[in-house]
Amino acid sequence: MDIRMSTSWKNVLSEEFEKEYFKNLLSFVEQEYKNFPNQIFPEEKAIFKAFDECSFEDVKVVILGQDPYPTKGHANGLSFSLNADVQPLAKSLKNIFKELESDLGIQEARNGDLSRWAKQGVLLLNSVLTVREGEANSHANKGWELFTDAVIAKLNSQRSHIVYILWGAKSQKKAKNVNGENNLIIKSPHPSPLSSYRGFFGSQPFSLTNTYLAKNQLEKIDW
Repeated sequence: MDIRMSTSWKNVLSEEFEKEYFKNLLSFVEQEYKNFPNQIFPEEKAIFKAFDECSFEDVKVVILGQDPYPTKGHANGLSFSLNADVQPLAKSLKNIFKELESDLGIQEARNGDLSRWAKQGVLLLNSVLTVREGEANSHANKGWELFTDAVIAKLNSQRSHIVYILWGAKSQKKAKNVNGENNLIIKSPHPSPLSSYRGFFGSQPFSLTNTYLAKNQLEKIDW
């Protein structure tokens, strides 16, 4: 499988690619694409899109999701993001936009394409990077979690003053790899309809992020 990501990330993660778990993971994913044609998301070329849209040196914010949307046509390699032509918006993303409007007064975007955030230094990363159609968490515990743990650990060891936005219990497990003194960790319930009213709404992650970035002489995100 061709690992399509920016050179900066390839250099940082080169040792990870040689580990046995990662080789086994890629073999599993390749077999899934063969066994379930057009049913594994995102498309193979977009698996590592988050790393291609936001280079290692540019990361200012990490928004961590769980795994890709299991609905055909939804997952595009960026956590919570949808391609611009996808309507209606996924319910979790609609709730993210609702909180954005409540937090910063920014009205809901016309589409769900979040690549505009990625290009400003927001790493839109899922804990698990692939999924089978209609089966959320179907690619959990295959090795992706180890890989994304390593991603966070590399950022933590080589970068500082990054905002980690961790929505939901699974994403919040990644906090163990982050030094909270050198970075900002924002935790809240997941924006899904099942949990959004338990504390996601009103959590103000977008304004908190920009306040922290400005405090550290970093350019704010134009959400």
